[in-house]
Amino acid sequence: MALPHILKDFNLFGDGNNWQGMIPELTLPELARRMVEYEGGGMDGPIEVDHGNELQTFEWTPGGMIAEVFRSYGSPIHDATMLRFEGSYESDETGGIIPVTIVMRGRHKTIGMGDASKGDNNQMSITTTLTYFKLTVDGEEVMERDVPGYIFTVYGVDRLAERRRALGL
Repeated sequence: MALPHILKDFNLFGDGNNWQGMIPELTLPELARRMVEYEGGGMDGPIEVDHGNELQTFEWTPGGMIAEVFRSYGSPIHDATMLRFEGSYESDETGGIIPVTIVMRGRHKTIGMGDASKGDNNQMSITTTLTYFKLTVDGEEVMERDVPGYIFTVYGVDRLAERRRALGL
C-alpha cells in the first residue's frame, strides 16, 4: 500500500517578515496555460495552440491584522512584494519529509479587511498577482517562471531559450 505525502505544516514569509502561526489558510497558485483554438485548411478538426502561461494569483488569509502587507499596496512596481511558502509534506507510511518551497514576487491586487467583531479572529483575505514563481521540491528546482525576464524553465529545461535567441534577447 502506498500513502501520499500530506502537507503537515507550512509557513509564509513576506518581504522578510516571518509570519509563523499567523496564516491559517492559503491557496497555492494554479499553473495554467493560455490555449487558443486553431483550425486550418486540411485539418480534420481544431487543436489548441499554446500561447504561454495564464496570469497566476496567490490567495492567502492572515488571521487578524498584518499591517506589513499595506507597505507595498498600490506600488507601481510589478514585483513590489516577495512571498515565500515553506511546506513540510510528510509520509504516514515511511515518516519521510519532503520540503517544498515556493518563491513568488508580484503585487497585492486585493486586500479584504474582512468582518470585524469584538473578540473574533477577524481574518483578512489577500490576492497577490504574480510576475515571478519558483517551485522547489526536496531541493530540486521544478519550475521557474519570470514573466518580464521571459524565462520559463521546467526541471532545468529552458522552454523559452530558442525564442529569446530568435528575438536577440
